[in-house]
Amino acid sequence: MALSASLFLRQNQSLVMTPQLMQSIQLLQMPYMELMQFIASEVEKNPLLEIESSEGRSLEEEVTPEPFSTDETATETGADWFSDDAGQPALSEQLDSNYNDAFNENAANERPDAPELLDQWKSMPGGARGEDHVDLDEFVAGQLCLRDHLNEQIALLIRDASDRAIATYLVDHLDEAGYFRGDNEEIAGRIGVAAERIATLLEQLKKLDPPGIFARTLNECLREQLHQKDRLDPAMAALIDHLDLAARRDFAKLKKLCGVDENDLIDMLRELRTLNPKPGSTFGYQPPEAVLPDVIVSAGKQGVWQVELNADTLPRVLVNRSYLSQVKANKGVSEADRTFMNTCLQNANWLTRSLDQRARTILKVATEIVRQQDAFLKHGVDHLRPLTLKTVAEAIDMHESTVSRVTSNKFMLTPRGLFELKYFFSVSIATSNADGGTHSAESVRHRIRQLITAETPESVLSDDDIVSALRQDGIALARRTVAKYREAMGIPSSVQRRREKRAMARAAEA
Repeated sequence: MALSASLFLRQNQSLVMTPQLMQSIQLLQMPYMELMQFIASEVEKNPLLEIESSEGRSLEEEVTPEPFSTDETATETGADWFSDDAGQPALSEQLDSNYNDAFNENAANERPDAPELLDQWKSMPGGARGEDHVDLDEFVAGQLCLRDHLNEQIALLIRDASDRAIATYLVDHLDEAGYFRGDNEEIAGRIGVAAERIATLLEQLKKLDPPGIFARTLNECLREQLHQKDRLDPAMAALIDHLDLAARRDFAKLKKLCGVDENDLIDMLRELRTLNPKPGSTFGYQPPEAVLPDVIVSAGKQGVWQVELNADTLPRVLVNRSYLSQVKANKGVSEADRTFMNTCLQNANWLTRSLDQRARTILKVATEIVRQQDAFLKHGVDHLRPLTLKTVAEAIDMHESTVSRVTSNKFMLTPRGLFELKYFFSVSIATSNADGGTHSAESVRHRIRQLITAETPESVLSDDDIVSALRQDGIALARRTVAKYREAMGIPSSVQRRREKRAMARAAEA
């Protein structure tokens, strides 16, 4: 049978996401810092974009600093700051310095090499930005890293040049916590030395600061720290060898293995907590960055919540149309340049519209969240309602994925504190009341935490007891769910809590 081929023309509609639409969606999900970096890159590429400062001026404009106060009282008190009113010799006489020359405004003109020094200063970074400009960031010292800190000590500890080179090479095998992750045999074969020499150097390097560095295990790290404190007695050594029992709060076995009574064991555990299990982490520590809230909620009149966007997190992007007019009015501009400027204008208009739409969407979602969680803002976390993305999306007539992007990495400042928008979304847990109803999973976890905090050494609640207490509050929860919530909050079991509370109580009485 012969086969025939034919062509058909068919017309249909499909949803196609343009690159600008995809980028608009990405803008909606970006947190504040990432958004500012994106805008800065767009401003660098687009000559028609400008970032307006909070005072209404462009950041590219040079702002003249305000003159210092010339108050007469301040001048009198500051003029003789280096003199002594008690009749003692002036500081300028005690030190070999002439303060009159040091602060003489005409001192530079009296020196023949002053113009040359001024030219050298202007050639330095930041020197050409004005005589009154001082960039303090240029004088801030960089944070010392762990590698540099150890290499400085190695230069003083090890005298042999070849051993110093090997020790510097061993530093590169430390992880972020300061533990040594290299293999002696492998390293020795790679650099062509004996493995015993590597082991000897490692024992020397364990004496460096911070204590516990170059250890291979947690036990070895803590043991070295106690050894440098001269606190590694046989009882403490036995405790270090049985850290698993300490983690399980099995105090009875620990007392037997260490040969101490309960009070001594409590003191040993308290000293153990003062040690640093990650000695190298202090050098790689980055201070937490301050979180800027995207939305601010405040109490208004007649119990109405006022929801507004934080002005500090709203990027002010302007389109410089005057520059565009100048370019178009110039008859010497080529057609390619005009096309480029038209493209820049389209991109600039798109960016400003996208930022405006982003702000409106965030405000719309945040307003609905505040409306849904009104009881939480008034009475606390016990009244946090179960809420889903779909509920908010249907209320504001948006897609669920849009709400998810808006609530990602966005924060809301409320009278109850600073919360991520994702915090207000939690699953519902059915109640055991006859009238029905639901509880938020976050409020249930908060209630479990309250019950455990109120425990005493004589009345430690088991998971079954917590289930019964929650059922009295109208919360129907299975025991395995209580155990899951408790473990997620980092709370040990009832047996471990009872041991720890009784031991702490006896230590307090002693």
